[in-house]
Amino acid sequence: MKKLLTLLLLVPFLCFSQDSLEQELDSISTSEDAKSFAKIHKKANKSKLFTFNKEKHKTRLADDLFKLSKGGKKVIKTDFKKTYYKIIDKAEVMHYRVSYIYFDGSKMTLEEINTKRDKLLSQYKDGYKFEALAKMHSMDPGAKKGGDLGWFAEGDMYIEFENAVKAHNIGDVYTLDMDKKQWYYIILNTYDPKSIEEITILKFTEAID
Repeated sequence: MKKLLTLLLLVPFLCFSQDSLEQELDSISTSEDAKSFAKIHKKANKSKLFTFNKEKHKTRLADDLFKLSKGGKKVIKTDFKKTYYKIIDKAEVMHYRVSYIYFDGSKMTLEEINTKRDKLLSQYKDGYKFEALAKMHSMDPGAKKGGDLGWFAEGDMYIEFENAVKAHNIGDVYTLDMDKKQWYYIILNTYDPKSIEEITILKFTEAID
């Protein structure tokens, strides 16, 4: 009897708690509020803040979320849980795209790197595909993709790298030295800059009793 009474008393509390959390979620309107909420509820409710890029994310969920306006919410319910997705922010963000060949200055001398770069630039001018040269000679995992960096937004890369990219046009091939980090590049601007829609999403999950 005591156990039954305790359970009956607990049910309204759980309902109130879930309602309270949903109301708290609905009241969030800024990224700072969302970060605080995600941090507090990260462990118990798997809450997190993340970004979808319209060019990169092509799932059905992403498509549904991009259709929502800022402040909009989508709820997915299963037999065991409810998952909330709230749009915290929507913005058009300028993106850039290049391919690159990377050389590690800690493993080669600058003289060796410059000799190698001169040879590869000459081969590129003679008709060798940049993708093939990157796969053969780039000294990082990006070589597997032919050096394609994919779309990146302003602020994603080191400022020296971004400034070099912005200073050149599509089709330009050029070198970049980041001496302090011992990073050295051949870069090819492969696309014109373009504005891509991004949405910041707060995800929150609660169990269904």
